[in-house]
Amino acid sequence: MRLPILTLTAIVTLFAAADARAQTYDPRYPVCMHVYMPGGFGGGGGDYFDCSFTSLPQCRATASGRSASCDVNPYYAFDEPPQPPRKRHKKVQ
Repeated sequence: MRLPILTLTAIVTLFAAADARAQTYDPRYPVCMHVYMPGGFGGGGGDYFDCSFTSLPQCRATASGRSASCDVNPYYAFDEPPQPPRKRHKKVQ
């Protein structure tokens, strides 16, 4: 009885782990372009994010004529002030 339960637990764990996705937003840039890919004959469409833009007008110029939209990056830290460098203390021997 223990072997079927362990087998079932292993299978469920594998299926749950398969749904993990990578982060789609780059936190270094404030604007992302969401590009929509059309599905072909057998499907296979999809979309992706290109977070390499510093302004909305720059992103909109790149997205012009494409199946894409520009959005503000929700993971960009807008309000964080620059951090001063940390002081390093020397060890006294």
